[in-house]
Amino acid sequence: MFQKPFRVKSKTVIRGSDRRKLRSDVGKALPTLTEEQLFELVPNKEDMSTMKIYTHAGKNATVYCLGQNPVFFEMDKNVFPTVYTLWRLPDLLPCLTTWPPVLKNLCGGADLMLPGVIAGEEGLPMIDRNSLCSISLLGNRAPVAVGRSTMSSAQMEECGMKGKGVTVLHTYLDQLWEHGEQTPLPTLATHQPYPEGHAPDLDSAGTLSDGQTQDELGAQASAGVDNPPLENLVLDDDLGHEGDLCKNNDLHLKEGEGGMEDGPGCGEGETAKEEEEDDDEISPMDQMDGLLYQCFLHAMKTNVKKSDLPLLTSKLLRGHMQPCCPAEKSLDLKKSSYKKLTKFLQAMQARGLIQVKELSKGVESIVEVNRGHEELKNFEVPEVELPAVEDSDPSTGAGPTYQPPEITEMYSVTGHLAQLFRTAGIHKGHALSAQQVREFLTQYVRENELSDSSNKRLVVVDPVLCDALRQKGENLTHLAWEDMFTRCCDKMSPCAQLTFPGQPPVLKKGKLEPVDVQVQQRSGNKKVTLIYNLEGFGISPDTFAHLMQLRVQASTSVTPAVNRKAGVQVMVQGNQVQTVAKLLIDEMKLPKKYVQGIEKAGKKKR
Repeated sequence: MFQKPFRVKSKTVIRGSDRRKLRSDVGKALPTLTEEQLFELVPNKEDMSTMKIYTHAGKNATVYCLGQNPVFFEMDKNVFPTVYTLWRLPDLLPCLTTWPPVLKNLCGGADLMLPGVIAGEEGLPMIDRNSLCSISLLGNRAPVAVGRSTMSSAQMEECGMKGKGVTVLHTYLDQLWEHGEQTPLPTLATHQPYPEGHAPDLDSAGTLSDGQTQDELGAQASAGVDNPPLENLVLDDDLGHEGDLCKNNDLHLKEGEGGMEDGPGCGEGETAKEEEEDDDEISPMDQMDGLLYQCFLHAMKTNVKKSDLPLLTSKLLRGHMQPCCPAEKSLDLKKSSYKKLTKFLQAMQARGLIQVKELSKGVESIVEVNRGHEELKNFEVPEVELPAVEDSDPSTGAGPTYQPPEITEMYSVTGHLAQLFRTAGIHKGHALSAQQVREFLTQYVRENELSDSSNKRLVVVDPVLCDALRQKGENLTHLAWEDMFTRCCDKMSPCAQLTFPGQPPVLKKGKLEPVDVQVQQRSGNKKVTLIYNLEGFGISPDTFAHLMQLRVQASTSVTPAVNRKAGVQVMVQGNQVQTVAKLLIDEMKLPKKYVQGIEKAGKKKR
């Protein structure tokens, strides 16, 4: 299902109601979960997000992420756990065990066939037909795939363990796993013994040719200094010395890792791992709190002047703090512990950094900044390259760096005019500008001496011009110069030549469609702004959506264009036509004639 890359249509922070609904749906899909486990998998306060995706197979799915890791995905109103969830609760689903080399086939998109299933001493686990189950490898209880069974465990035994056993939906190492933190496959102890005659040979583990696939996958998954592959595990009793253990493990790890030749290598690996764990201890919420505080101090020290006071609190975040945010990051109050700007300002006021007052009913303003505060005095402005922005309308640097193309309206020679233009060696399909068409017709008239001697404003129409320019049933003898130019251009196919700086010209057939800006009414009084055909002018829809999100502090999304043959649409919450027009025309310098619908802009509030 996720072997090939999928397209992310939207990603939003999960709301409280959606969190409760997800917890209810997970409880129904996985009835063995206790209430405590449900709250562990779908916590109340940890950072969670919802991601709507479109798979390469043409299916829509919803992915629920806890932090960075996908923990559940929903398709056709059914909820499935990911391997990240199953590694936390390996006994959550009934599990079928298979041989380690089978993992390569599962990762390639194959389903689990029954001849590859290994039954334990007590037989197969109890599985109902079309029920959720997981797949693990022999010697490791950590699941590597999740899917739906095609038959019950009793039916599997009745059919002699032949045929397809599990329809695989998601595997370790697939694109859904890669979207998370890409945690290696953990090693979980199992009590299931190796089948008779298939126990691993510890003395010759490094020379097994049949285990090559497993070794390759192990290098991506669980091989490393701390967790060597299962085939390399040797007991002290067999070797009698700890040094011999390192030598045995060296068969596989010396060439790939290079860290087992001398003793200190192991300690260095553990130290690095501990340092990484210390870095991971900072939660996303704490990171956002720190970023907000840094941008607040930066704004108070550099952006907010004494002449700006009193400053409306509603202008602080967008007009002063956001420009101080590093280009690779973005401020989001909902991802912080404050959740709202009011609570953040109350915390800053409690620290004695600012003083906030309600100067008019319902309108709060910052009336004083304590520039003698120790934290503000000791704050060093970070030496980072900040995006070029205006105080009233911040954005990233993507807007100003865009250079519009040079657009030339052209006309393509049609079959009806081919005979006329062939006299100058111009063939069907060749594109000419209006000036080139005028020059050709002028040259043709002069070479054939078609100018009317009695009236210089008229042209005598010869048989070639007559066949090319006359209307149906019309008998042409004379034409005015301007009428001849107009008729010729009307009978040619319109096209446009776009020349981007540093790139060869691009010819677009047909009339160049402008950027279309529309405002649509949704449920109630809700309005959305839709922008079409940005890619026709070399503007990335994803970049433009991000710019709009920063400008208007509203949610945006990029989806396939509805009721259009091709292309995508950028949707922004609210009537944002004024901001779109300013960004496209004033900053990106797109000619106004190629932006359609800016007259729908709402009136500015006084």
